[in-house]
Amino acid sequence: MTSPVAVATVIGDVVGSRGFADRQDLHGRLAGRLEEVNDLLRAEERRADGDGRTLLVAPLWITAGDEYQGVFATVGAALRATRWLRLALLPEVDVRQGIGWGPVEVLDEDPRIQDGPGWWAARAAVVEVEQDAARAGHRRRRTAYRVAEGCDGPDQAAVNAALVLRDEMVGGLSDRSLGVLRGLLSGRTQREIAEKEDVSPSAVSQRVRHDGLAALVASERLMGEIH
Repeated sequence: MTSPVAVATVIGDVVGSRGFADRQDLHGRLAGRLEEVNDLLRAEERRADGDGRTLLVAPLWITAGDEYQGVFATVGAALRATRWLRLALLPEVDVRQGIGWGPVEVLDEDPRIQDGPGWWAARAAVVEVEQDAARAGHRRRRTAYRVAEGCDGPDQAAVNAALVLRDEMVGGLSDRSLGVLRGLLSGRTQREIAEKEDVSPSAVSQRVRHDGLAALVASERLMGEIH
């Protein structure tokens, strides 16, 4: 019998979901954005066709209420997916997310049920986020990463150091700066972003400089390369 292979697992949920009056609208938004992230990763795989790269092991899906899960081949892919999803939902909806690294096992295919150290690590990461966000100095914490016990994976301390700073910076951005950041991460030029956001190119340039958006983009690209 083949031993389960280590993968990157993601567990997430909506912050303060009980405060949303229109639960159907919230569910629709979340489901739509999850599918967009899945499509983005599938498109990456198609562009890399021929090198054997797999990013999306199991698509992001809603498991119950406002909770969702997904499985990725690398921690970098999981980091990109969690970033894409959060930026797609902000500012109206925010999410907390735990990323785990470890083996998982499929217990049943219909309905699909999985278990294993990878999922336990992701669940522990979500609990860590929730506990940290309750502390005054860490209220913007939204994402954490855990390596399953006894499993070799990308360094837990290094990945979490990057996530702490990412969450702090993204959590402090205005609605307009979030739009600019989304544009930059999508590969748009500053002129294209200005047209989309209906502002001047100089206004976009100022936001890129003053809000540290160029540093965020550079950091995201490096995090996405983690295996």
